[in-house]
Amino acid sequence: MKPAPFDYVAPAELSEAVSALAERPETSRVLAGGQSLLLLMNFRLERPTLLVDVNGVGALDTITVTGDALRVGALARHRAFETPAVAPGALGRLLSRVSPFIAHPPVRVRGTMAGSLAWAHPQSEWCATAAALDAVIELTGPSGNRAVTAGDYFLGAFRTVRQPDEIVTSVELPLLPESDAVGVAFVEQHRTHLSFAQAAAVVALVLRDGAIAGARIGMTGAAVRRAREAEDWLAGREPEPAVLARAGELAAAAADPYQELHAGVEYKRHATGVVVRRALTEALRDAQDGRVRA
Repeated sequence: MKPAPFDYVAPAELSEAVSALAERPETSRVLAGGQSLLLLMNFRLERPTLLVDVNGVGALDTITVTGDALRVGALARHRAFETPAVAPGALGRLLSRVSPFIAHPPVRVRGTMAGSLAWAHPQSEWCATAAALDAVIELTGPSGNRAVTAGDYFLGAFRTVRQPDEIVTSVELPLLPESDAVGVAFVEQHRTHLSFAQAAAVVALVLRDGAIAGARIGMTGAAVRRAREAEDWLAGREPEPAVLARAGELAAAAADPYQELHAGVEYKRHATGVVVRRALTEALRDAQDGRVRA
C-alpha cells in the first residue's frame, strides 16, 4: 500500500516548522528520520494531512557537551552514537553499547534519538536509556520552549506529555560522574537480531570503597520504566551476586509486561529480571575495568 494523500512542507527554520505544525496540529506529523512514521503511513495506520519535514533545519543537527550534560539535537541520527567518543567517559561508553541494538544499519543512518522519544515505543532502547538517566526532553511549540524530565515525559505506550503542536527539539543526557568507578551496560533479549526487545535493561553503576554508591536502571520491552525499588535496594550494599539477583527480582516486580504472540506476561516479567541482573553484572565488571583505565 501507499500513503493516503497529504501536504508537505520543508521549512529551513525552527520557527517556520512550529508555525506550520500549529496550523493543523491534530492531523500534522513531524518528519525527521521517518523510520516509524513512514512505515505506518504506508499501511495507512497513520493518515496525516500535513508532513512537516524538519531535515532542513540545520540548528537541530547538533551534538554538544554543555556543562554537565550531552545535548542531542532532534536530527542527530542513531549512527552518531556508535563510537564512545560522542560523549566523555562512561556516558559515551553507554550510548555506544545501546545504539547497535537499534534495528539495522539503514535505520540507524536515518532514524533519530529525539524521534524515538517522540514516538515513545514501549520497546525502544533510547526510551529506556532516557528513563535510566532521567534525561531532559526539550519541547518547542507556539508558546515557546519547555523542558520535561523523562520521569514526567512518558505516560505509557506511545503516550507522552508532548502536545500535538510541539516538536521534540533536543534531549539532554547527564554526564556520568568520573570521580568514582562508574560502570555501564545494556542487555537485551529478543527472538531474532532484528526483533523488538521482549526485555531490555540499561544500567549505570557507581562504586565507592567497594560498595554501590548509586545505580540507575531503565527497563523496556513491556513499558518504559525506571526500576527505583531495585536502585534503592542496591544503594550502600556490596555488589555480591545475591544482591544483584535480588535487584533483578525487584525490577521484574516493577515491570509492566503485556501479552505478545511469542511471549506471555510471566515470561516477559521473568526475562526482565534476568536482563537486569545480567546488566548489573556487566556494569560491575565495567566499573572494575574502569579502575584499570584510570
